[in-house]
Amino acid sequence: MWVHALSIGRDLSLSRALWRIFQRTCCLDRHGHTIFALSSGHGKCGVAVIRTSGPASGAALLRLTRRKELPQPRCITLSKITDPISGEPLDRGLVLWFPGPRSFTGEDCTEFHVHGGSAVTTGVLQALGRLPGLRLAEAGEFTKRAFQNKKLDLTEVEGLGDLIHAETEAQRRQALRQMAGELGQLYSSWSQNLLRMLAHVEAYIDFSEDENVEEGVLSQVDVAVKLLQNEVTLHLQDSRRGERLRSGIQVVLAGPTNAGKSSLLNILCQRPAAIVSPVAGTTRDVVEAALNIGGYPVVLSDTAGLRETEDSIEQEGMRRAWERLDQADLVVAVMDSAELSRVLSSSEGGSRNVLQGCLKNMSTLPSDNGMLQTRPYILALNKVDLLEPAAQERLVVACREMELIQACLLSCRTGEGLEGFLNLLKENLEKMCGNPLVGTPSLTQTRHRLHLASCLEAMTKYHHYRDQDLVLAAEALRTAQRHLGKITGKVGAEEILDIIFQDFCIGK
Repeated sequence: MWVHALSIGRDLSLSRALWRIFQRTCCLDRHGHTIFALSSGHGKCGVAVIRTSGPASGAALLRLTRRKELPQPRCITLSKITDPISGEPLDRGLVLWFPGPRSFTGEDCTEFHVHGGSAVTTGVLQALGRLPGLRLAEAGEFTKRAFQNKKLDLTEVEGLGDLIHAETEAQRRQALRQMAGELGQLYSSWSQNLLRMLAHVEAYIDFSEDENVEEGVLSQVDVAVKLLQNEVTLHLQDSRRGERLRSGIQVVLAGPTNAGKSSLLNILCQRPAAIVSPVAGTTRDVVEAALNIGGYPVVLSDTAGLRETEDSIEQEGMRRAWERLDQADLVVAVMDSAELSRVLSSSEGGSRNVLQGCLKNMSTLPSDNGMLQTRPYILALNKVDLLEPAAQERLVVACREMELIQACLLSCRTGEGLEGFLNLLKENLEKMCGNPLVGTPSLTQTRHRLHLASCLEAMTKYHHYRDQDLVLAAEALRTAQRHLGKITGKVGAEEILDIIFQDFCIGK
């Protein structure tokens, strides 16, 4: 490699700055390869961004621009970009130089802002690939290097990943807040508190006999641990708002056959996502669609109609419907208002009992402790276009008497009442997820919840061992702090890095 560098130096009359960069590049075992990739999206666009990171970044910039000196750091420079081997012009674009450690990855970085045609980007990428010490980046490798160089903690990395995949306004807000480090700062402050408590306990263990430890130090630790326990418990009792917002709120359309569930799905999707037919039992499987409703991500599921049947295929469809109901965050119970109106006319009390029983079945599920937990639901009374105003009024009165405040009358055929239904749906989504910009940052990952639960368990063990064995009590605090460190990546992050970065794009 040294001979290769010397020959290049003679042939191209490289400056001393370029020669020093090549000297740095020669120690690949110590510094690692320099990586490059298309950072912007694939496909035709006005401008494409190609970035590099690593010790040979400066050399790559000089080779492709044929400059003798590196440009001013963090300043945009217009330059010709050429093939370093053939000298053929590739494009005329903007280049930026970010010397480490003041860069995204903490390493020397460059960016080439070129025209977004596939021929241009392919030419520049191929030119970089022909340079010694450069290789194509793996998915998420730029962010991985930023984490390894302590430019980001693991929660910020996850926030960046969520921002890349954000499809709604609420997801973007939550991801930006996490990427800004608010969640990591919260966990780091808790970790520092635990470290302080641990230091006091260990000082008491080591020096209490020398009377060099002030009185009441353990009582102060007891109070501090209890306060932190309360904070963590409150943080965990967030109804999984952050996780729902990140992965999508599960909204399930359920109810009897021919009530209009598939029609409502198609209206909300604004496309024929499900087959609509007057034949009862048309929907057999779960039809799923991802929607953006009021800035909130929704996974909307249309399910098989619920009724008594001997058809084995329809029975399987209903089994899947109940299975999806068990996973629902919000149930939209769709019913035929014309059918309900007929029942109301014949037996008012009986109709209310039937309606309440159906809603109860669709809005309860077993919780972890075996008790029934009520889910939020909306009652959508469809086909009101078939009712006279007096019949509609009777339905409204019946819903009011049963205190069904989450009920609305609508018609999928005429569009009547759909605006009110959408507003009611948005209110429920906002209530379930809240405003991502208000209050403490929300939990967004299952692994955060698991580590926090383990941290809480360890602090409980501290109180258990407090009067029995202070060494074990101190170890419990150490375990609690270790779990917080695993969330931010300060402790034992190696085993989950590949899982986190596999969802990143190449070039991120």
